[in-house]
Amino acid sequence: MKNLRLHSQALLLMGVLATAVSTPTNTVWAQTTAKRTASKPAMASAENPVALNRVLVFSRTKGYRHASIPVGKLAIMKLGQENGFAVDTTEDATKINEANLKRYSAVIFLSTTGNIFDDVQQAAFERYIQAGGGFVGIHAAADTEYDWPWYNQLVGAWFLNHPKQQNAEIEIVDKNHPATKMLPDRWKRWDEWYSYKSIQPDLKVLGKLDEKTYEGGKNGDNHPFIWHHDFDGGKAFYTGGGHTDESYSDPLFLQHILGGIKSVMATSLKFGQAKTQPFPEENRFEQQVLIQGMDEPTELVVLDNGKVLYTQRKGELTVYDPKKKSKKVVANFPVFSKFEYGLMGLNIDPNFKQNKWIYVYYSPLSGKTVADTAQHLSRFVYDDVKDTVLLNTEKVLLTIPVKRDGCCHTGGSIAWDRKGNLYLSAGDDTNPFNSDGYAPIDERAGRSGWDARLTSSNTNDLRGKIMRIHPEADGTYTIPEGNLFPKGTPKTRPEIYVMGNRNPYRISVDQRTGFLYWGEVGPDAGNNSDKYGPRGHDEMNQARKAGYFGWPLFVADNRPYHQRTFADSTTGPAFDPMKPINNSPIIRV
Repeated sequence: MKNLRLHSQALLLMGVLATAVSTPTNTVWAQTTAKRTASKPAMASAENPVALNRVLVFSRTKGYRHASIPVGKLAIMKLGQENGFAVDTTEDATKINEANLKRYSAVIFLSTTGNIFDDVQQAAFERYIQAGGGFVGIHAAADTEYDWPWYNQLVGAWFLNHPKQQNAEIEIVDKNHPATKMLPDRWKRWDEWYSYKSIQPDLKVLGKLDEKTYEGGKNGDNHPFIWHHDFDGGKAFYTGGGHTDESYSDPLFLQHILGGIKSVMATSLKFGQAKTQPFPEENRFEQQVLIQGMDEPTELVVLDNGKVLYTQRKGELTVYDPKKKSKKVVANFPVFSKFEYGLMGLNIDPNFKQNKWIYVYYSPLSGKTVADTAQHLSRFVYDDVKDTVLLNTEKVLLTIPVKRDGCCHTGGSIAWDRKGNLYLSAGDDTNPFNSDGYAPIDERAGRSGWDARLTSSNTNDLRGKIMRIHPEADGTYTIPEGNLFPKGTPKTRPEIYVMGNRNPYRISVDQRTGFLYWGEVGPDAGNNSDKYGPRGHDEMNQARKAGYFGWPLFVADNRPYHQRTFADSTTGPAFDPMKPINNSPIIRV
């Protein structure tokens, strides 16, 4: 989420760890060969691109399978024969690799459904488009890859729903495109009429579905159905028609998709301009399993001697010795482990070689007082000769009261900057359920555990924050300059560096720049809602200075939620990112 007060940068979390893939073959499986026409070949560039006059029809389905796919493939093959380009067809996702994609001027998704690519294939296809490749989506291409945001931008929208098949009219709003120049102003057809969600703002709409001419539309007066746009270096065209077998014997529909295909066909590809990095080959990796069967591991730290200390949520602190290839439990912390509480964070002191101090963030089973329900940030002495934690040396630096009568979100990561400042993350300690996956801002009596305004957006509470303190030798701490609230500011906690977090689960500090990074676990809503606000987003965030990052009023790049009354499920205006106001009537200060 973008910092609402000070300079920062937010990146939506969409990347994955690299996985290896075996080298693809260059098997040719052309289905048709183009009738040759007297055309000039494409000129080769310094990248030695192949002269292109071939398209690939890809029709893999992992969800609903349209019965019209076979006749659709035959129809496109016939179009290629009659119009001077070759057509290959496949449902083998391993063919989506760079060596093979270099042969195609366009790839056509013919009623694909579900998650059809793995991570390696997604990267290869992104590189193909970025190299200048063309994309055509037909009908259920919009019902594909809902977990791949880049694809949503490419195809232009995702499928929402459809009513029964019936007659309807498409209003052609732009007849200057090869896919629509032959169409009547109002195109009357029988088909399956999709409504859409996550419609991209940059689409150049060619045809709109007139919802007054059929029953069951969900997009209203502005219902895009045929569109094109330039995206990420390539060209994309989409048509919502093509559910029925009869579509592929309809001369007008065939001329329509032919125009769409020709409009995106690339004459050359330049993979040197692709931004997505290719996945490396399998033989470049060697995996060695050190430990198996861990029980909810939470954080680890590597000592100078190569040993690894790691925590498990239910209380075990263990050391792994790479020389002996063995592990040993060095402490069993008595922790409250119900819900998501427990042993959450671990790090060593920057001067560990001299002082042997380790820092732990945990949920003590019973604290110093009878009703201690606080998370503790504590310092212990570690005996690195016997590999054991001296539990009687505990110094409690900081406590963060939590509710312990329900879940969720603990955070609990510990990091250091080069100035010896300790950073600690804490989750919002708020139950996300009963909020439909959107902002938990339930202000009804007895529902404080369901309102993150009382934690994350509360300037006088340490939950939903990342703190920055400077530990001192006597077990206390001081406040560094530059935190969000200067010490002594009324109704604030000076420990706060970043606030407005949901669950900043793991954090890191760049030792050169001092920039703070963290992964933010987002809410569960799968779709944007006109009533409640944006869908869930996981985040990778950077804070260059102290700031407010918005939760639960905003998510991602400051996308606002709507104010909401949970008693009657009504909503009001969206929160204003330029003027964020915590409007909770029961805010604890």
